[in-house]
Amino acid sequence: MSADTTKQAADTTQVPHQLGPVGHGGDGHLKAGLKNRHLSMIAIGGVIGAGLFVGSGAGIASTGPGILLSYTLAGVLVVLVMRMLGEMAAADPQSGSFSAYADRALGRWAGFTIGWLYWFFWVVVLAVEATAGAKILNHWVPGVPQWGWALIVMAVLTSTNLFSVASYGEFEFWFAGIKVVAIAAFLVIGTLAVFGVLPDTHAVGASNLTGHGGFLPHGVGAVFTGMLTVVFAFMGSEIVTLAAGESEDPEKAVSKATNSVIWRIGIFYLGSILLVVTLLPWDSAAVKDSPYVAVLDHVGIPHAGQVMDVIVLTAVLSCLNSGMYTASRMAFSLGRRGDAPKVFATVNSRGVPMVAILSSVVFGFIAVFFNYTSPNTVFAFLLNSSGAIALFVWLVICATQLRMRKIIEREMPERHTVRMWLYPYLTWVAIGMIGFVVVYMFTDPDGRKQMYLSLVAAAIVLGASAVVGRRRRAAVAGGSVAGGGGGGCWGPPTAAAYSVGLAKCSTTAA
Repeated sequence: MSADTTKQAADTTQVPHQLGPVGHGGDGHLKAGLKNRHLSMIAIGGVIGAGLFVGSGAGIASTGPGILLSYTLAGVLVVLVMRMLGEMAAADPQSGSFSAYADRALGRWAGFTIGWLYWFFWVVVLAVEATAGAKILNHWVPGVPQWGWALIVMAVLTSTNLFSVASYGEFEFWFAGIKVVAIAAFLVIGTLAVFGVLPDTHAVGASNLTGHGGFLPHGVGAVFTGMLTVVFAFMGSEIVTLAAGESEDPEKAVSKATNSVIWRIGIFYLGSILLVVTLLPWDSAAVKDSPYVAVLDHVGIPHAGQVMDVIVLTAVLSCLNSGMYTASRMAFSLGRRGDAPKVFATVNSRGVPMVAILSSVVFGFIAVFFNYTSPNTVFAFLLNSSGAIALFVWLVICATQLRMRKIIEREMPERHTVRMWLYPYLTWVAIGMIGFVVVYMFTDPDGRKQMYLSLVAAAIVLGASAVVGRRRRAAVAGGSVAGGGGGGCWGPPTAAAYSVGLAKCSTTAA
C-alpha cells in the first residue's frame, strides 16, 4: 500500500474510539437508556451474588476463619483489575469493554478469543442460575415442575431485556436494591449481636476466631485453596463497564463505579463474612450449609430460612438478568467488529440488539436442557470448561492496559480521567497474582479439572480466531469486504494499522 493510499484510508475514519456507539434508537445504534441511578445500583449490586449468601459456607468450612484472608487477597486482585478496566472504559466506553480494548491493544485474535470465552461463560451461568431459581420456586409452588419454573424465569427476563435497555436497568435497579438492603440489614443485625446489644445475645469477643483449631486450622495453604472458591464470586464486577456505553454519562458512571469497588468488597464481603465467623464456630454444620441463615437463626430472627430464600432468589434473578444483558452486548460488539455474524450487530427501533439477545438466550436454554438431561456429562463439561474464564479475562485486561495506557495518553489525553495506581508496577503485581492462582489451581483436584477444560475451550476459540483471521485476510487480498477491526484486519496492534485496517475492512453491520 502506498503512502498516499495509507493516508487516504486513515483520513476516512477515525481511530475507532466508539466501535459500539449509542444513539436514540432507530439509528442503528444501541440506545443510551440507562440512568445514573441504574449504573450506580448495577455497580453496587454486581458483587453481591447468590454465591455470597450460599456458596461462602463451603469456603468457610474448608479454610476456617482464615477465609477472611482469602477474600482479602481476591478482593485486592479485583480492585486492581477494575481500576485498570476503569481507566480504559472511562476514556473509551464500549459495549464490548475489555474485548474491544484487547482487539485494539493486543490484536484481533485477543479481542475475538476473550470476547467469545466471556460470552460462553455467561451463557453457562444462565443455565446455573435458572436452575437455582427454579429449585426455590418449585419448593414454594411444587405444582409447577422445576423445569417449568426455569422456563418461566428465562422467558420473563428475556422479554424485559428485549423491551429496552431501560427495562433491564430498572429490573436490575430493584433486584440490586433488594440485595443491598438485605446485606445492609444483615451487617447491622450481626454487628449488634457481636456486641451483645440484641435481646438474648452477649458479646462474643474473638473466641470463635481463635478457637476451634485457631485462625488457620488447616494451615496457610488453605487460604490459597479458599481463594480458588472466592475469586470466582467476584465475576460480574466488570458488568458496569459494559453497561456504561448505554448510559447518559459513561465517563462519570465508570469513574464512580471504579472508585467505589474498594468499599463494596470491603463492606459486603469482608464485613459480612467477618460477622459470620465471629458469631458462630466455623466448623458448625449450620455454617457450612447456609452461613447467613445460621446467623439469623442464632440471633432469633423468625423464619430466617424463608427470608434468605427470597434474598437468594432475588440474587439469582439479578444474575440471570445481568447475564442475558452481558452476553448479548458482548455478542453485539463482536458482530460490529466482524468477529461474529453481522446480524448480531443489528438493533431494532428501540436500540435493542434483539438477535444478539435471542441467540444468547437460545444457547442458555440449551444449557438448561443439558442440566436436566445430562447433569454429570454434558453440563458438567460446560460448567468446568467455563470455570477458569474469569482468570483469563482478568489476565487479558492486565495485558491490554499495559498497552492501552500509552494509546490513551497519545491519542485522547483529555479523556484520561481514571488512572491505574503506580502504573505499571501494580499491573504487574496483578498479573503475578493471577499467575499464582492459575498455578495453584493445578494443585487442587477440582481446580485442575476446571483449568484443563477451560484451556481446551480457550484453545478451540483461539483456533477459530485463526481460521476467521485467514479468511478475513484472504477476503481483503481479493478486494472484498470482510468485517471491521484491527490493523490489516488482524494485526499488528498499532493505532495507525488499526485505523487503516478499519477503513479497509469496515462493514455496515450497524
